[in-house]
Amino acid sequence: MNDREVAEYLLANPEFFSQHAELLAAIRLANPHGKAAVSLQERQMDMLREKNKLLERRLAELLRYGHENDSIAAKFNRWTARVIAERDAHALPRTVAQGLMEVFDVPQAALRVWDVADTYRDAHFARQVGEEVRLFANGLDAPYCGANTGFEAAQWLIANEYASTVSAGDGAPAAAASDAACIESVVLLALREPSVGEPASHQTSEESEALTQAAAPAFGLLVMGSPDPRRFHEGMATDFLMQIGTLASAALSRLLAR
Repeated sequence: MNDREVAEYLLANPEFFSQHAELLAAIRLANPHGKAAVSLQERQMDMLREKNKLLERRLAELLRYGHENDSIAAKFNRWTARVIAERDAHALPRTVAQGLMEVFDVPQAALRVWDVADTYRDAHFARQVGEEVRLFANGLDAPYCGANTGFEAAQWLIANEYASTVSAGDGAPAAAASDAACIESVVLLALREPSVGEPASHQTSEESEALTQAAAPAFGLLVMGSPDPRRFHEGMATDFLMQIGTLASAALSRLLAR
């Protein structure tokens, strides 16, 4: 009888040690923490302690993620309130971008909107963008998070109109746009008119909205950037970024030509 057969027999007969309890104290196992041998019962206790430590670490991690999500949700609500409260359509793009910098501590944020109504054609947010940017935005069905690989949109951050009005966390003025010329990581969010239709019976409202927005042509692009290459990375969660894109799209759609 080999080791595997013994193991299979014990697994198939879990009552074995109940019927032969005297063997538990007699079996001696190597102690993973020292040279002395320990009983099977002691070894089981050690294994349970290790398992409990692992579970405690996982629980602590889940709690940390929960606290982080609560903090992000609170910030999202504050930013949303700012955007909704803005009644001046000309100031709305500034409110969206500047709010992201102030509420979420994003170093740089900017946006462009095209196909706007005649009233807004001379506004800074309606400045001409290249055809490549429009094509890129149309094909962007999820937030892009990662390294700045020379995006034309990243240049908007360098000449950011909002940077001079934002204060750093300690109350000091934020760095000038020229000081933030080195943008290492970015987030790119396509702006699309939100769907007002009913979701299909087999889809959740989130799935329906994502599919509809992905199919609609983009009317703008929201970009956030940081000199920290680890601030925005391809493995980061995008749930709140998608919500930011959805709300910004809904708010800014009032600027479009009808």
